[in-house]
Amino acid sequence: MNKERLKEIILDQKEVFSVKSGLIERDIPLETYIKTSQIVVITGVRRCGKSSLLFLIKQRMQLSDSDYCYFNFDDERIPADVSVLDEIYKLHLEEYGKEPVLFLDEIQNVKNWEKFVNRMYEQDIKVYVTGSNANLLSSEISTSLTGRNKIIELFPFSFKEFLRLNSKDYELQRMTTKTKALIIKDFNSYLKFGGFPLVIKEQDLELINSYFQDILYRDIIARYHLSQVDEIKQIGLFFAANIGKIFSYTTLQKISGVKSLSSIKDYLFYYTQSYLFFYLKKFDFSVKKQIMSSKKVYSIDAGFANRIGFSFSKNKGRILENMVYLELLRRGKDVYYFAGKNECDFILKEGLKIVEAIQVSYRIDRDNEQWEYAGLIEAIQAYQIPESLILTYDFEDTIEINSTKIKILPVWKWLLSP
Repeated sequence: MNKERLKEIILDQKEVFSVKSGLIERDIPLETYIKTSQIVVITGVRRCGKSSLLFLIKQRMQLSDSDYCYFNFDDERIPADVSVLDEIYKLHLEEYGKEPVLFLDEIQNVKNWEKFVNRMYEQDIKVYVTGSNANLLSSEISTSLTGRNKIIELFPFSFKEFLRLNSKDYELQRMTTKTKALIIKDFNSYLKFGGFPLVIKEQDLELINSYFQDILYRDIIARYHLSQVDEIKQIGLFFAANIGKIFSYTTLQKISGVKSLSSIKDYLFYYTQSYLFFYLKKFDFSVKKQIMSSKKVYSIDAGFANRIGFSFSKNKGRILENMVYLELLRRGKDVYYFAGKNECDFILKEGLKIVEAIQVSYRIDRDNEQWEYAGLIEAIQAYQIPESLILTYDFEDTIEINSTKIKILPVWKWLLSP
């Protein structure tokens, strides 16, 4: 690539990167990733704030222009060739005469990027990379970068981060009627708009549609060279409309018109590798049975279900369940669902033991309490689970069923708890 043209693009990108403002701290221990000598890989769905996190790291490290080199490879002006990485590095040395901290954004667009990064690591150069495709990153990390990397899996904003963005701070220990009403008002907004930073700032769910198109066409269709665009899109729309539900391959074949089971499995893999959908396994001590059992689908953000899937007002319960699932992932939990005669939304495993059962219900009333309690109690009895919890929209209590104490909490209070 022309050297002067590349230098111009580097300066363009650095100017945009260096003037970021109004960013909020994420609930991530940045010092851990600043002190390490390992390569730091930040993964996550498009538009969840990976570039902003790079900027926050740069700020925390107190780097001047000459101390770091930033480049975003999601730029149509740049050839997706590993040689560009070397050219960018050399241009920094020529300009500043010193080794940079490297911030390489959307690195998955460059084939064989890991070889360059590995070489930088061996020269004791600090490297941060971001990427929006789990498969490419994981395969490359598992080969060239094994034992040399730390991974940050970034999600859209949590409820705590959502409040921080809106300059809100509530003390749960000093809850007044007014405070509770204000928290619930903010929580309703979070339920509706989800956690994508720009969607929250603009209060515009239409942005979600453009994110969906970006992920579909750039991260899936283009990357895997696919031609069955409508079929893949139908599966995505079906999932967005059925979060929190068990799905079958047969159903997906019918709604998409794709006859090949292997193709269906491939499309599901592409969606999860782009971080758009997650598939929750039914728990069984047999790994083979876990793999064979039906799965439940969840989305990376409530906004996708609200804008792409269905009417928000009619499906608050499933949005609530999706929100709890994402928070469990943020907290690094090993999550499954339970299904016997009845169903329990989530059971959490630590080591070889099931340690907690969680049921999510928008509200508990005479019409549904027997059903909601039955699934939770069955899971507790099946695995002798010591902790149990029912999460609701706005009900709090402690009950006892068959000598089992069950705590009931509003989801917003659980999200804000340590």
